[in-house]
Amino acid sequence: QVQLVESGGGLVQAGGSLRLSCAASGSIFSINAMGWYRQAPGKQRELVAAITSGDITNYTDSVKGRFTISRDNAKNTVYLQMNSLKPEDTAVYYCNSKGIASTWRFYDSWGQGTQVTVSS
Repeated sequence: QVQLVESGGGLVQAGGSLRLSCAASGSIFSINAMGWYRQAPGKQRELVAAITSGDITNYTDSVKGRFTISRDNAKNTVYLQMNSLKPEDTAVYYCNSKGIASTWRFYDSWGQGTQVTVSS
């Protein structure tokens, strides 16, 4: 079983910055990719950014140039640096990790979510 623990959410004014962290732990053999999704009230969950084990990154268009995803493989941790935040970035942000567990089975795990609120 793989657990994800997120931190770093909060309330910030428009134009401000926040940094989210997500640490994976448990029976992990290898991590293929980690990413951040978000879900605003009344909307579907959407991919914000993802990073593979080879450091290939992918961003949704609305955050390109403002958000940066990075990872520390030694700590099984992924970060999301969010700059120039906008009120429309307000959402619950979820961490996701996909890989192979020590049982040799594929896993796809989610964190509990962290609230990001951007005031205008």
